[in-house]
Amino acid sequence: MDKLQKIIAWIPALLSGAWVTITLTLLSVCAGLILSLFFALGKMSKNKIVNKFCSGYIFFFRGTPLLMQLYFIYYGLPVLTPALTISNRFIAAFIAFALNSAAYCAEIIRAAVLSIDKGQFKASRALGLTYAQTMRLVIIPQSILRLIPPVGNEFIMILKDASLVSIIALTDISKATQAIALSSGSVLVYIPAMILYLIITAIFSFVFHKLEKKYSIYE
Repeated sequence: MDKLQKIIAWIPALLSGAWVTITLTLLSVCAGLILSLFFALGKMSKNKIVNKFCSGYIFFFRGTPLLMQLYFIYYGLPVLTPALTISNRFIAAFIAFALNSAAYCAEIIRAAVLSIDKGQFKASRALGLTYAQTMRLVIIPQSILRLIPPVGNEFIMILKDASLVSIIALTDISKATQAIALSSGSVLVYIPAMILYLIITAIFSFVFHKLEKKYSIYE
């Protein structure tokens, strides 16, 4: 009974951390998706400078650990110049996660665009549409339907990777759990923390599953 009372007492702090985790994930993935559209189209561009820049960006953020990216943005940038100091931990985490998510989502979008039948490009050009009009009016709207499953997976990955923000002392679920474990001297706090992660993951997995069933072209 005493253990149950302890777990109940920990719930408010864990829920507060969960709010940070969910908010960071939602904002990061949304911002990442917006940025990724430009990087995906840039990587497919025939302009060599744009292509190389976007390809390099994607390669860098996909090829280096998110932990290092987060650590560098919060701790490393101020060393380069004080002007780049980001004192707000949440904003620093948001920037790191959004930039990282943009790289992964760019590849998702690029794959979705390339999966569209090339005949539609030719048909659009035959109708007098420019490349930009073809992408905006024909290709991208169809590509969106193919993005739901992989973007859902990316969202869940970011949700779990959000635990990395504990290295910059941002109080998400993971940091709240560590703080409670240290103050109480009990590892039992990890049980409700893991259950909370499972509940959040299950809820968002359900949401993306419903979206996939309703809008995705895949059966």
